[in-house]
Amino acid sequence: MALDRRVFLVLFLAGCAETAPHPPMTPAPAPQTAPQSQAPQTPSAAPPTPADAETLAFDAWLSDFRPRAIAAGVSPQVFDRELSGVTPNPRVISLDSRQPEFSKPVGAYIAGVISDDRIAIGRAKREQLAFLPQIEARYGVPRDILLAVWAMESAFGKLQGDFDVVRSMASLAYDGRRRAWAEGELIAALKIIESGEDTREQLKGSWAGAMGQTQFLPSSYRATAVDFDGDGRRDIWGSDADSLASAANLLVKGGWKPGVGWAQEVILPAGFDYALAEGPREIPAWWEEKGVRRADGLPWTEADAAQPAGLILPAGAAGPAFLALPNHFAIRTYNNSTSYALGIGLLADRFGGGGPLVTAWPQETALSLSDRMAAQMALARVGFNPGPADGVIGAGTRKALRAWQQSQQLPADGYMSSDMVARLKAQAGITP
Repeated sequence: MALDRRVFLVLFLAGCAETAPHPPMTPAPAPQTAPQSQAPQTPSAAPPTPADAETLAFDAWLSDFRPRAIAAGVSPQVFDRELSGVTPNPRVISLDSRQPEFSKPVGAYIAGVISDDRIAIGRAKREQLAFLPQIEARYGVPRDILLAVWAMESAFGKLQGDFDVVRSMASLAYDGRRRAWAEGELIAALKIIESGEDTREQLKGSWAGAMGQTQFLPSSYRATAVDFDGDGRRDIWGSDADSLASAANLLVKGGWKPGVGWAQEVILPAGFDYALAEGPREIPAWWEEKGVRRADGLPWTEADAAQPAGLILPAGAAGPAFLALPNHFAIRTYNNSTSYALGIGLLADRFGGGGPLVTAWPQETALSLSDRMAAQMALARVGFNPGPADGVIGAGTRKALRAWQQSQQLPADGYMSSDMVARLKAQAGITP
């Protein structure tokens, strides 16, 4: 199995240091005889540089990967042609390992998503693009959802990224943090090239390999992209119709249910059990028995009333509450993030003429990486396992936080606010 690149670099440089020539001993005085000619000294070899070591580490990974790629169906000729001379992109590796110092509060994130300019562009596009009704009819995904995905992923096609996808995937695979995933996407990219459908030059995208107007990974492109405009090519870079139809197809494969909404803002009663957030998925009538009501005061549609819905509190007990329908989770096929799916859904609602939420987002302080990690360490120290202290407030951390909040007779909303961080650090005895 190939060595992780960091281990390879350490071993390579250490081995070179052990075999470096020792400095010469001071010679004893020579006898006083006639001078003789001396052979020229051979200069010692220069020590290897980190760049040399990285090249050898990359080549070692590439040699190890080649037979696996060929076994997966990539021809040796295409593999050698496309990866000959490729070097790791240090910017891609840096971006992949970068943890944001501050975590943007969800209210600030949503405010950035639902800008006046973006709403105006989306509303204009929904009237201008004649192919939208046909896509909607074929796939059952509302045009406003597709326009919101388009807006979020590439600013309506304007920001697609210009990274070489093959080099980006090779860099991520060599780096080793997500090797199996990156190698799979690199194989998919090479198969696209080998099929003749797209050239290496056409495979441009983000640093993480997401391509085109709808930011498809190579594997998603192969499995999901469609030729909607009928020109013989699945063009997610230059064709608006292909891009949005491909997005619709991806959502359908992710479980999209035609005729059903994505979520509804709700109002929770006094004394509500916030520990039910991110818990059971029950039909709206079940939630109504617990006092939960739609914020707009309207009745549930027949289709929505039959769907299982889960409660989400993205900003905790002080912020808006939502009953998320199955299509909320289908949106997360694109990005498995509650905030992202909310952004898509709320933006789509505004494209369709909807107004702002009934409950305003609370004003929050962004949490630093050190505070997020300290809160996770504090949870573990007081007996509630959140998983690794990596600064990512995911499902495991929220579950542990809810259990701790219940033990403290606090609203168990699982929301990591600055107040919760301070309380956790104080109880665990963690000082700045």
